[in-house]
Amino acid sequence: MTDALLNRTLAILDRLIGFPTVSADSNLDLIDYATALLQDCGARVRVSRDATGKKANLFATLGPDAPGGIVLSGHTDVVPADPDEWSGDPFRMREADGLLYGRGTCDMKGFIAAVLAKAPEYAVLGLKRPLHIALTYDEEVGCFGARHLIEELEKESNRPSVAIIGEPTQMRVIEGHKGCYEYTTSFHGTDGHGSEPDKGVNAIHVAALFISRMMQIAETMKTKAGPDSQRYSPPWTTLQTGRIEGGSARNVIARHCAVEWEMRPVRQEDAREIKAALNAYCRDVLLPEMQAVCPDADIVTEVIGEVAGLAVMPENEARDIVTTLTGANLCDVVAFGTEAGLFQALGMSVVVCGPGSISQAHQPDEYVAIDQVVKCLAMLTGLERTLQQGK
Repeated sequence: MTDALLNRTLAILDRLIGFPTVSADSNLDLIDYATALLQDCGARVRVSRDATGKKANLFATLGPDAPGGIVLSGHTDVVPADPDEWSGDPFRMREADGLLYGRGTCDMKGFIAAVLAKAPEYAVLGLKRPLHIALTYDEEVGCFGARHLIEELEKESNRPSVAIIGEPTQMRVIEGHKGCYEYTTSFHGTDGHGSEPDKGVNAIHVAALFISRMMQIAETMKTKAGPDSQRYSPPWTTLQTGRIEGGSARNVIARHCAVEWEMRPVRQEDAREIKAALNAYCRDVLLPEMQAVCPDADIVTEVIGEVAGLAVMPENEARDIVTTLTGANLCDVVAFGTEAGLFQALGMSVVVCGPGSISQAHQPDEYVAIDQVVKCLAMLTGLERTLQQGK
């Protein structure tokens, strides 16, 4: 790993941070920039837009057109940044005391910058094994870009077989993580004067009963932590409510209430059990009581995203490759979710490993340490040998 490579990485990261790719907005300027860099070094680049045309995935290939390639994957979207909470402009990278500040520096444009900076060096090696670079949209709001990408890869005859997802792990090798299932449940009642609450269906009151039932189920999940889940913190499937919206005034019966909630299942059967229990509670308890007052009352759950976890596998080529490159003696698991499970569902071996700490993600004054970027570049440089040897 050379100083020139590091300097090129930091220059690219500076450009990437300057693209305000908040999930609600377009990522096309960043995709165009990455496309130009990759095409300049001879990569075969495919850009696939979403239905709106305002967002896109990029999938680039260096080396032979053959199966068994290695994917280096990162998401391009970032969470919002309130400038009032930051010490400087969130979308202008700044360096201080060996730290690089800016929205997305660790989650996860630091990894993307390292990959893009390394691409010209891969391009001149005469690779025997394909190297793929995947940049996706909308990971933060449901992994929609990765789903789109996986649908396309399913149709390919020359599928890759290994994926390294560069989420911030402080360059630890992560071989498993919980799933991330997100929902919005909307309660539709009837409004009316607050002095006669029995004549209406207060959607907020019903939502409170739903949340209470959800918390009861959450407590039962704690009893299901088995030997296979002890590596997680906490070692059980979790549920939590993130946001509630409803009502119009304190003296008006609330016609509508929406509850945004999630669960992080250790096992997929936990997710099935929780959904069945909540559906039964709505169908058999809440809805009959609501519709006894108002026949049109209803409860509707919208699936925002159901992203499967990354299952720990006894055989995992990605794990073998990355532990060798990083010198790691042990692998770990984490509670936060990534796109890794989607790649695994395609039959690929997958690990998560990237620069920076998840504790910095989504925070004001987000940063990645330069020494973390250096370690990432060392891993990517070490990957050259694997790519030159082939399978």
